[in-house]
Amino acid sequence: MLLVIQKTINMENIQSIKQRFGIIGNDIGLNRAIEKSIQVAPTDISVLVTGESGVGKEVFPKIIHQLSHRKHGKFIAVNCGAIPEGTIDSELFGHEKGAFTGATQTRSGYFEVADGGTIFLDEVGELPLTTQVRLLRVLENGEFIKVGSSKVQKTNVRIVAATNVKMLDAIRKEKFREDLYYRLSTIEIPIPPLRARNQDIHLLFRKFSSDFALKYKMPTIRLSENATNLLQNYRWSGNIRQLRNVSEQISVLESKREIDANTLKNYLPDMGSQLPAIIEKDENKSDFRNEREILYKVLFDMKSDLNDLKKLTLDLMENGNYKDIHKKNEQIIQKIYDDNDLSSKDNNNRFLALSESVPENDTIEILKSEDKFDFSDDFKEDKEETLSLHDKELELIKKSLERHKGKRKLAADELGISERTLYRKIKQYDL
Repeated sequence: MLLVIQKTINMENIQSIKQRFGIIGNDIGLNRAIEKSIQVAPTDISVLVTGESGVGKEVFPKIIHQLSHRKHGKFIAVNCGAIPEGTIDSELFGHEKGAFTGATQTRSGYFEVADGGTIFLDEVGELPLTTQVRLLRVLENGEFIKVGSSKVQKTNVRIVAATNVKMLDAIRKEKFREDLYYRLSTIEIPIPPLRARNQDIHLLFRKFSSDFALKYKMPTIRLSENATNLLQNYRWSGNIRQLRNVSEQISVLESKREIDANTLKNYLPDMGSQLPAIIEKDENKSDFRNEREILYKVLFDMKSDLNDLKKLTLDLMENGNYKDIHKKNEQIIQKIYDDNDLSSKDNNNRFLALSESVPENDTIEILKSEDKFDFSDDFKEDKEETLSLHDKELELIKKSLERHKGKRKLAADELGISERTLYRKIKQYDL
């Protein structure tokens, strides 16, 4: 009897929380998440809210704050993924005047401003590792140091974090500290995705449709039975956020207020596949994302072909027997003279025609002095030549500066880089 009364009281509390914060749905997982939030709110325990993007994670930190003894203090929500890595320490912990370029005055960070209140760290999985170390110290003893300062400051804040990142995978990849994860997730509140809340999908759609009808002053749209089934069986990758966007699109664009399944399909992307996409990443394949790297690869390929051609020509000049050379270097010949418009037979004939002009038995004297076609020496030198990107970059910069008589602007334009980058490279290579 006591358990029944207690369950009734809990459900009443959950329903009142739903009405207060605008939460719609009767899913067991959703109710459990709300119940956890109610239970943990009176304490100062750190909470980690997990779930996919668009499930409504930002509501639960507000519940925890409003039901805690800190409700009269400040509630600051920080999107960790939206703050650049170079400034996030300053944003969270503040900075002293002159700590870095542009720091014209002392600034208080979020942890100092929110003293006595709650900080909500959204997308906490995107925090840089250096910031994670600072955050761990705040969680352990409430101490932090401003950027550019040596003075230790105290703060009394409660941290509620949220993330859509699989934290164990991030820890395995060394993108997130394991000790920080266990410190943040003293209480973990998982939020179920929309596809797991099958019965709540239509309720949410009706709520969104009603809101948009009031907003745009038009009749509320209604779904037919087959459209309702399609809506409930669709895999909502974007969760509640995607459902809301679809509802708004239909409310604005459709002149008919009765929506059938065929009409609804036009607003649901990727209807052909309801399974998650699996992308295989081949780590062995070269990924040339930089135009400079592509250019270097082309140059190396050309250099390799030139070396092969020099070797072939040298053998022909020293031996003079084109038949033996053809058998010995068949792969090289095909590589050099490969052409899509010509067959391999034509390629061989082309080489034979070229090599027939060389006498088979005659000895060819190779001029060593003032001979610009002295391939033997060039080939030996090329064998020892390095293929390092660093060396090639240095070589190109030197040649360009010599060509333009030290004028950095012209050299930078020729190299396809900014003058500032060229200046940095000159200092780096001590040119």
